[in-house]
Amino acid sequence: MERPVTKSAMNPPLSMESHSVPMSDGKLIPLIGLGTYEDPRKTPKGTAYESVKIAIDVGYRHFDGALVYYNEHEVGQAIREKIADGTVKREDIFYCGKLWGTFHLPELVRPALERTLKESGLDYVDLYIIEIPVAFKPGDVFYPKDENGKFVFDNSDLCATWEALETCKDAGLTKSLGVSNFNRRQLELLLNKPELKHKPVSNQVECHPYFSQPKLLDFCRQNDIVIVGYSPLGTSRDASWVNLKSPPLLEDTVLVSIGEKYNKSPAQVSLRFNIQRGVVVIPKSFSPQHIRDNFQIFDFSITDDEMDAIEKLNKNVRFVELLMWRDHPEYPFHDDY
Repeated sequence: MERPVTKSAMNPPLSMESHSVPMSDGKLIPLIGLGTYEDPRKTPKGTAYESVKIAIDVGYRHFDGALVYYNEHEVGQAIREKIADGTVKREDIFYCGKLWGTFHLPELVRPALERTLKESGLDYVDLYIIEIPVAFKPGDVFYPKDENGKFVFDNSDLCATWEALETCKDAGLTKSLGVSNFNRRQLELLLNKPELKHKPVSNQVECHPYFSQPKLLDFCRQNDIVIVGYSPLGTSRDASWVNLKSPPLLEDTVLVSIGEKYNKSPAQVSLRFNIQRGVVVIPKSFSPQHIRDNFQIFDFSITDDEMDAIEKLNKNVRFVELLMWRDHPEYPFHDDY
């Protein structure tokens, strides 16, 4: 049975200064973070660096990065400079790094995490997650392909990968462990693993009003796993990895109408909807104005009736389908949730 939408995430009230929720290991995760994904072929150097500095000044304390974003050195530099000038302390910052699919072999896990630490210049990450359950051919090429242009996969042993991650946590390289793009079956595989030492505290998945993940959210709540929602405003219209049949989220009349009531944009309403459900949001933006606007979601709250109306917008249609990897046995989106 699906759990009804509540405003439990608002008690105590959320604010720009205080908007973290507890994870199952006792650590706190801020409900809004800045996504830092970029295409290095299209993004000027220094963009992530400047954006993170602006975000810290605005009030962001949560930053979502990855080795395969090719910019962890910029993100880390911005964080370290803001620590050095006294704007924040390291313990104020929540940084999430990711284990890519070419590093699933247990002996490659720690070196991959250490590479993130070296790139960012950080002594530890606050959260380290398996980015996708799909494993690729191990090596230095992030997206290995054969002579015919097809992706070269590797067999996944997610439990063995998880055990290697547990040793990284025990060594102090990461404070918490989580996953991304895992379905229920894959989560249960870890949760039911014999001699599980550290359970996943989070699952980062696509989550927005058009794909609100009610079944997965309910399962994760029951197992004390925080949902972190990527693409919380929909996503770009890049045909290489986005389902262009999905209608533009931010033009929805329900979101527009609710936004008019509170003098807020559809984007701000969408973000508020999720954090009010206890879902962490990590909108990606390198626009200074959007970075500021996306953070202005703590001076209003949505009524229960409005939450219900937004919940009914769910179309169960993904923007991010990752169909190019659907032939791998651990492709996560074959299952219902």
